[in-house]
Amino acid sequence: MNPLLVKAIVVQSILALFVVPALAHRRDGEAGAPRSHKGRTERIVLGLMALGIQPPLVWVASPWLGFADQASRPELFFAGLVTVVAGLWLLYETHAALGTNWSITLEVHEEHALVTHGVYARLRHPMYLALLLYALGLALMVPNWVAGPSYLVAVVLLVCLRLGPEERMMREEFGAAYEAYVERTKRLLPGIW
Repeated sequence: MNPLLVKAIVVQSILALFVVPALAHRRDGEAGAPRSHKGRTERIVLGLMALGIQPPLVWVASPWLGFADQASRPELFFAGLVTVVAGLWLLYETHAALGTNWSITLEVHEEHALVTHGVYARLRHPMYLALLLYALGLALMVPNWVAGPSYLVAVVLLVCLRLGPEERMMREEFGAAYEAYVERTKRLLPGIW
């Protein structure tokens, strides 16, 4: 495959990671003052996410990670592209469903509501699934064993470190309504987990 085309698509995919949520948000007003559940672990996880997306950009813009380059395989690239698009679609759907309930950190706002419609009707954490799909796709698209999986490692750490605390926060906030929601939905993968 043409290396410049691969790099151009990788850059567009990374830009889309930031543009898609912005397109989905329909903020009708302020969500109220937040009650933050942000601690040291939360700051570390968010820092890792920011760091994890840097190596693919470095790979695109400079030869610094050239030592880890692999031969580009079109079948992996296209599988990755399809997976990235699926992740971006799911990311859009999660942001559209959440609206003003979304926050980059673990926090609950005064007017926070338990979202159980859209993609949340079957999954409690579709945004984490979206990020996992996106990161896996990026790892397949970038033919470099450092830059390719860097964001995937960060996202896996995010899911491992944040899923439990987020569910505890939701149980504290919504009590029996959240318990009923847990009973009828899967945590991360439809029909599996």
